[in-house]
Amino acid sequence: MRQLSALDVQFLNAESATTTGHVGGLSVLDPSTAPGGLLTVEDIRALIAKRLHLAGPLHWRLLEVPLNLDHPYWVEDADFDLEYHVREIALPAPGNEQQLAEQVARIAARPLDRRRPLWEAYLIQGLEHGRVALYTKVHHAAIDGVSGAELLGVLMDLTPEPRHVDPPGSRQVEGPPPRLSLLATAARRLALQPVKIALSVPKMLPHLDELPGVARIPGAATLAKATGKLARAARLGPGRHEAERPRLVPPHTPFNGPITQHRRFAYGSLPLDEVKRIKNAFGYTVNDVVMALCASALHRWLAEHQAIPATPLVTLVPLSVRTPEQAGSAGNQISVLVAPLPVHIADPRARLDEVVSAMAVAKQRYRPLPASWLVDFSAMLPAALGALSARALMKFAGATSPLVNLVVSNVPGVQMPLYTAGAKLLGHYPVSAITDASGGLNITVMSYDGKLDFGIVVCRELVPDVWNLIDHLRDGLDELGKLADEKGAG
Repeated sequence: MRQLSALDVQFLNAESATTTGHVGGLSVLDPSTAPGGLLTVEDIRALIAKRLHLAGPLHWRLLEVPLNLDHPYWVEDADFDLEYHVREIALPAPGNEQQLAEQVARIAARPLDRRRPLWEAYLIQGLEHGRVALYTKVHHAAIDGVSGAELLGVLMDLTPEPRHVDPPGSRQVEGPPPRLSLLATAARRLALQPVKIALSVPKMLPHLDELPGVARIPGAATLAKATGKLARAARLGPGRHEAERPRLVPPHTPFNGPITQHRRFAYGSLPLDEVKRIKNAFGYTVNDVVMALCASALHRWLAEHQAIPATPLVTLVPLSVRTPEQAGSAGNQISVLVAPLPVHIADPRARLDEVVSAMAVAKQRYRPLPASWLVDFSAMLPAALGALSARALMKFAGATSPLVNLVVSNVPGVQMPLYTAGAKLLGHYPVSAITDASGGLNITVMSYDGKLDFGIVVCRELVPDVWNLIDHLRDGLDELGKLADEKGAG
């Protein structure tokens, strides 16, 4: 039994009639390398069954604390039903990318059953060119981007022949502790909460306005500014100063507003070698080029909708703070960076340079933050109040304006072919989440075997033409490639 962290619980608290808290990925597979040239749902179930003991979140279920007085726990599911979690469906002919994405969007829009381990997998047959797909979704309360990639790695192999995995040792599944025991533990934690807050406040106050939306609370920005000056003076010494933090205000866009429960999804790949060629030509990083590609794609999309704002978009960029010692552990070890995305700049070279400059400033602002600041902020409120505050914040953002315009996430992956039950992995496209607070658009990219695999999730009503964004990413790569050619010729 292990307790969820305050940050893990926020992904549970964020769920509503229009918001789901799970993330996942779409794996497109070539079954010709599998035994008999086929990949069946029985093959997937057999693979997971052999490796289930290596993937804790797949056999954990939630145990709620009575009256929500404390954060819930993960406990072993004594009635685990693999057949329930791994399902099979098929697409009608011709089984193209758009049909696959539409099916994934429909499954992604459905919440997970909290009475069971919080994941599902769907083997999708009937794709054109003889391919198959495996869509998995796991609740964000159990994994972040890096731990999700590690969980995926448990089910992958480096060759078509699955590696040997030692079977689990004999163990008994313990039943949940008595309710009185849970209540007693919750009472002790509540009694210590004032001490925890007192210890956290001095460390957190200077960074209060870094949390999206908090700056809108009357007095919060002023308090953060004052305490931040004191903290910077203590850190830098007398006579030295840092630039004032600019306040980032999300402009209005067509993809910001109250989201519905419906989703659309689109996916596509870009060659990593070309991205690296561009970053080398300008002396930037791969992530700089990824952000520039997103800025280019959104500039084109907003131009099509006659909605280019006068100011940059405000982008939430998740960052992993997982240490080497935490490798292989579940849960969330993340922080967030808030950065402007200059989609209002028409000139592609000027837009690229501004993306890099804005990211550098954002990283400089982020550097003094404690690695655990997001976890510490989440832990400052008691469990019951944390749930109420999360829902209130989502409702407030949906009724007024978003805390940020969108989320852009870049998850590192492996640069070699992988196989699932013998079938070669052709691409793995992230399928993330959207909320009222973070906007109706999420762009997540994962590198794999010489490619950048993009997955874009949107609110169906706010962004009905999501596939245009995939086309615009490709146009943006061509645009940056020409700039790199010109720089090389110069």
